[in-house]
Amino acid sequence: MMKLLPLASAELIELAADWLGNPENYKWLDFGNGVQRVTAVTLKIMSQRDIHVFRAFTADDGELPIGVVGLTNVDRNFKTGSLWAVLGNKRYGGSTTEACAKMLTLGFTELGLQAINAWTLETNRPAQRILERLHFTYIGRQRRCHWIDRRPLDRLLFDLLATEHRDVSHAGTERTGATDLSPVR
Repeated sequence: MMKLLPLASAELIELAADWLGNPENYKWLDFGNGVQRVTAVTLKIMSQRDIHVFRAFTADDGELPIGVVGLTNVDRNFKTGSLWAVLGNKRYGGSTTEACAKMLTLGFTELGLQAINAWTLETNRPAQRILERLHFTYIGRQRRCHWIDRRPLDRLLFDLLATEHRDVSHAGTERTGATDLSPVR
């Protein structure tokens, strides 16, 4: 059974930072102010703030971490947050949907959030399919705001209300590479 593990040890923070530091992953990310990569030190500091909730996730065998999923921009007053995920071990491509579903459940139940948003790039169809499986609603587009290889791309914006969330564990086996669904700030 898949598990979500808090980034509570230096080893887990280092592992997550390595995944987030991989160019094939960070090119899809936005940590705010043009920053696309984070170090282990930055990730540790971010994880100590209430506006971020990060978890490593395991495969169904529950042993070794294979990716990291997060809620960021968590606003407990307005009851909102942003979802994102990175699959560290590409061999487990179908696990991202379940990890995101578990993180959504955590956000809506334990944190009491009422709306969670996410974004992905227009060219990242696998991430779009994950958001669709999770029952997110497409709400708009930010045009030409994300650059990869000197090429401007649009961000597709999505949101999900607590009342719309359903457990979709094991709801697909999409292989995604980087499945980064929204920015971390």
